[in-house]
Amino acid sequence: MFVSTGGATILHADLDAFYASVEQRDDPRLRGQPVIVGGGVVLACSYEAKARGVRTAMGGGTARRLCPDAVVVSPRMSEYSAASKAVFKVFERWSPLVEGLSIDEAFLDVRGLDHIFGTPEQIAVRLRRDVRERVGLPITVGVARTKFLAKVASGVAKPDGLLVVAPDRELAFLHPLPVERLWGVGQKTSQKLRALGITTVAGVARLPEATLVSIVGRAAGRHLHALAHNRDPRRVRPGRRRRSMGAQHALGRRAPRSWDALDANLIGLVDRVARRLRAASRVCRTVVLRMRFEDFTRATRSQTLTEATAQTQKVLATARGLLAASMPMIERQGITLIGVSLTNLEDDWAVQLALPFDRQRESALDAVLDDIRDRFGTGAITRAVLLGRGDNHITVPLLPD
Repeated sequence: MFVSTGGATILHADLDAFYASVEQRDDPRLRGQPVIVGGGVVLACSYEAKARGVRTAMGGGTARRLCPDAVVVSPRMSEYSAASKAVFKVFERWSPLVEGLSIDEAFLDVRGLDHIFGTPEQIAVRLRRDVRERVGLPITVGVARTKFLAKVASGVAKPDGLLVVAPDRELAFLHPLPVERLWGVGQKTSQKLRALGITTVAGVARLPEATLVSIVGRAAGRHLHALAHNRDPRRVRPGRRRRSMGAQHALGRRAPRSWDALDANLIGLVDRVARRLRAASRVCRTVVLRMRFEDFTRATRSQTLTEATAQTQKVLATARGLLAASMPMIERQGITLIGVSLTNLEDDWAVQLALPFDRQRESALDAVLDDIRDRFGTGAITRAVLLGRGDNHITVPLLPD
């Protein structure tokens, strides 16, 4: 769909089925075939596999039953990281304002570049061609006046498409879409709204803000009311530092639910994310435990610390407390995913000013382990409880912290 852009100058560029597309790029025999990346749990899948019902984070056994002829490949994280870096170099060729959201998507602001590269629509066309020619991957681009609508447009245009939403057609495009297209509408919020007969964005837009607040809560109600009217004043912000860091592990529908099994997963996640925190010279004040259950519902539990820290043991002790308090719920509902996030991040001035260890930024053990891993790789040393757990050595590539 190509229409006049007017003031639509924000691009949302999103690589299609990223991991699977890299595998299909590198092995021509996989092109046009249903591809699943990851064995025990689906890390990613091609659109051919998605058409058969396979989804990310699905158990491997379920995925193979849905798509018995799928080609299952082991993840190659170093290749995905290299492809991501190459794509972001292409983004930077077309705009100085690039805000990465993850390794496979970003916002670009192309205001004022008409006299150099052409209209936003023309830039989007050329960017897609550039990514295909230089990196060999398909990419979808949405173009709109706001970040929210640009992201919605790219979602509608997938796979391998381009959709431009002109300012005078914004609500005509947005309002017929299902309510799940609004950021923040997950399964629970969707169920609440649909139970009241609200199935489209237009239905949300017709509700007074106060009514929405009474249905989904104050913060969510205000948020959804604004988005349903395409009110999103956020600008593209390049180089923005993360407000949180996290790691998660999909367990599968028949995963062990014992304390020992879950604690081993928790240890691996905390080790990984705490090391990232120290590498970025940051500290956290809040530890969040994230869980997904067999009925696809989710839950989070969090605790704010009395003092910001980057110590693995302090983070782990807090996360273990949250996990222990959640065990009755886990035993009732079954857990399929566990994750840890560190939020309320601050710069660690003790690191940046080269102060001694009086700010407890890290323990002596953390420092020794970080040094070994920096020198010899992340797999050079690990906890005894993680030995033999090969899936914990899969490190998902990330944007710089």
